[in-house]
Amino acid sequence: MAVKHALNVTREQDFAAWYQAVIAEGDLAEESGVRGCMVIRPWGYGIWERIQKLLDAQIKATGHENCYFPIFIPLGYFAKEAEHVDGFAKEMAVVTHHRLVADGKGGLIPDPEAKLEEPLVVRPTSETVIGTAFARWVQSWRDLPVLINQWANVVRWEMRTRMFLRTSEFLWQEGHTAHASEAEAREETLKMLEVYRAFAEDCVAMPVVAGEKPEHERFPGAVATYSIEAMMQDGKALQAGTSHFLGTNFSAAQNIRFQNKEGELELAQTTSWGMSTRMIGGLIMTHGDDDGLRVPPRVAPHQIVIVPMLRDNDEDEAVLDYCKALVRDLNALSAFGEPVRALLDARAQKASNKRWAWVKKGAPLIVEVGPRDVAGGNVSVLRRDRLYDQGGKLASEIRPQGEFVGAAAAALEDIQSSLFAEAKARTDGNITRDVADFAGLKAFYDKAGKFAGWVEVQWSKPTGDALEDIVEKLKTLKLTMRNVPNDARPVDGPCFFTGAPAVERILIGRAY
Repeated sequence: MAVKHALNVTREQDFAAWYQAVIAEGDLAEESGVRGCMVIRPWGYGIWERIQKLLDAQIKATGHENCYFPIFIPLGYFAKEAEHVDGFAKEMAVVTHHRLVADGKGGLIPDPEAKLEEPLVVRPTSETVIGTAFARWVQSWRDLPVLINQWANVVRWEMRTRMFLRTSEFLWQEGHTAHASEAEAREETLKMLEVYRAFAEDCVAMPVVAGEKPEHERFPGAVATYSIEAMMQDGKALQAGTSHFLGTNFSAAQNIRFQNKEGELELAQTTSWGMSTRMIGGLIMTHGDDDGLRVPPRVAPHQIVIVPMLRDNDEDEAVLDYCKALVRDLNALSAFGEPVRALLDARAQKASNKRWAWVKKGAPLIVEVGPRDVAGGNVSVLRRDRLYDQGGKLASEIRPQGEFVGAAAAALEDIQSSLFAEAKARTDGNITRDVADFAGLKAFYDKAGKFAGWVEVQWSKPTGDALEDIVEKLKTLKLTMRNVPNDARPVDGPCFFTGAPAVERILIGRAY
């Protein structure tokens, strides 16, 4: 039996169009009127608030404190760090005037008399302004380490934009730390990478590969960059979080010096790390299906939605009272160490329309209640991760109300683990390790088509011109090096690219 899905385009037909349809039909976000900037609607922002709450708790548990720095950064701060500025120069939005005047034609123009003495850059990232503050805060080894984080918006003037994945303005957290020793700073970098890995897998149910980025993919000005890479359902990689060991590059530029225990001046060792609203794009492409979004319960704004079947008659009051009691019972439960989040959707709309709206939004459990359910003490339950039965019909299940409430927390935990297991099996099953040479790589991607996945190869970590040649060859196949997995097997042969003895394994794939 052919299933008629809620979306008008499937993943197989057009993955990019499907992605946009999920966002639109799930009320996640919409265009704002400014190219590359989006309005994040309540359901989409609710997911971000859940991400923010859970990740913020994990960041604070590692000893970091939240603070806030201005969105405007003097251009001179960037001029101190040439490599960093070069990496962001093409994406910077710059403020040059502080007032508008009438142009005499009914419009407005920047007032020539209100030109700023020094242009201000709209924050693309905060290493420079935070480094300047660190230089004031750090005088002695007793002032270290400095461990801070901020939740903020960022502007990077992207040429090709896509909602959540690549936007001119996005939301994120950025951590910045300063340390007395290189060993401590490197430990911090890897600690935060592990925080990201655990958060992605445990909260977003998104399996990732954590590892170091190759030299040419480092954050501008970094000594080493690490990432978590997630495989989307179309086989492409999404860089979902990064952690950078900056060494003394920024502290030298920003004059972050301290007197050590021996009374000598040293440069501080610094790090930075960040995760953004791009994670929502990753959630969509990891868990969405042809009926819309499926939100893992840990990050769902509402985990259980109660939909009363109202008919504008005398039975409606009893149905609503029954649903209100059900919501109270559910909200008294605990799942994942937090109160369950149940919502009564009592809007004056057809119950079937509301049900499908929540299907497209991806609420983990959708519960319908009608007069017969009230009379029998039952509920009709739909699990979003198992929408259809084997015959292609909606897999609604009639359950006694008390039995459903008693099992609701366990059901949410089962949905969370089920979504992760599904995505993990897909990721593990689409990493190929038996491609022998570049000709084989081309043949593999030609044959595999648009849902190819990744290839893991051994390489000798070449640098300079040799590395540039490899990068250019991969570009001809629209491929990039993703990262060197932390848990990769030891090397046992020659470099895939050069034939020299290999030193590590690296993942290759198409990416967002």
